[in-house]
Amino acid sequence: MPFDPAPCMPRLAATSRAVPAPPIPACRAWAARYAGARGPMIDLTQALPGWPPEDGLLARLAEAARDPALAGYGPLEGEPALRAAFAAETRRLHGGEVTDDDVRITAGANTGFNLAMTAIAAPGEAVILPCPWFFNHEMALALRGVRAIPLPCRAEDGFLPDPERAAALVDGSVRAIVLVTPNNPTGATMPPALVARFAELCRARGLWLVTDETYRDFRAAEGPPHDLFARPDWRDFVVQIYSFSKAYCIPGHRMGAVVAGPALRTELVKAVDNVQLCPPRPPQAALAWGVPALRDWREGGREAIAARAAVFSRAMRKAPEWRVEASGAYFAWVRVPEGGPDGMALAERLAVEAGLIVLPGAFFGPGNERHLRMAYANAPEHALREVPERLAAVT
Repeated sequence: MPFDPAPCMPRLAATSRAVPAPPIPACRAWAARYAGARGPMIDLTQALPGWPPEDGLLARLAEAARDPALAGYGPLEGEPALRAAFAAETRRLHGGEVTDDDVRITAGANTGFNLAMTAIAAPGEAVILPCPWFFNHEMALALRGVRAIPLPCRAEDGFLPDPERAAALVDGSVRAIVLVTPNNPTGATMPPALVARFAELCRARGLWLVTDETYRDFRAAEGPPHDLFARPDWRDFVVQIYSFSKAYCIPGHRMGAVVAGPALRTELVKAVDNVQLCPPRPPQAALAWGVPALRDWREGGREAIAARAAVFSRAMRKAPEWRVEASGAYFAWVRVPEGGPDGMALAERLAVEAGLIVLPGAFFGPGNERHLRMAYANAPEHALREVPERLAAVT
């Protein structure tokens, strides 16, 4: 039977077509229309460290890249030396019991999250995300046909999620609650006692508790981030996601980690074998040295970010109509002036007219249309001092 000569277009997955384009490239595209009247572009869209990796780490990265033994496939779970170093560092920071076997190295924290969610939630099921949420988390779930249930967080609560409100959202479709601490986009850090309350909720309801601690090394608070790993049952329901990108200034090398118990690790390896096979090996070799050796250097990075946050906070006093409602780690969560355009319209105008690129709050979930996220970590202090002048150009 001959084919019909008329062309027939193949279809794309409905789940993919329903997901908007990645936010950061979309906002940077606006800046292509900027004519330069206000000076050089100031890009506050992406959470990047504003300085290079430490010299010793760079040297070890170069050495490892030249090692032919590291050019082949490596262990699915990651290199033993890095897993051991990260387990020891996690015990040092958190207390409790975390062994090398609990750690899986991943090609970045986003990959770690995707791999974990492949094991946790099937299409048609749901995950609770405190809102404002990290847009890549919601996108990753939507691409798999998993529903994100927003848990609204309020300014009057410091944008911290409420376990009782979360409990009211739990139904038979929910498989996990995700906490991001320090938060992206608000910068809010959850107190250990609040994390513990979410742990009790998840344990009682048979849910996974997933903590994304990408910005763990930039907390302002002293003491352990939480005490989940001191629980004798943590391996039954806790999953930690971590990124080496920010603390070690190596986002292009795509290095992350997942800490989890044996049940989740058994399922995780199936996804690993079909997605990343093994994480990049040269940066793993360099980080195995860097995790214990660069503690003081990492602390210097934390202090540098805190200094930039202080510069940004002082600068924003000159623009009181743009209210900084939360700040921490790499981010400020800014409410746009009342009575005017929403965050999406203002973000486009800021990029086009003032050369200031920021992310509209609408990308971070429903109810955030009057906010902007400003990532001050990668901008020099002199640029941060110019932000109020750029804001004034559109109000």
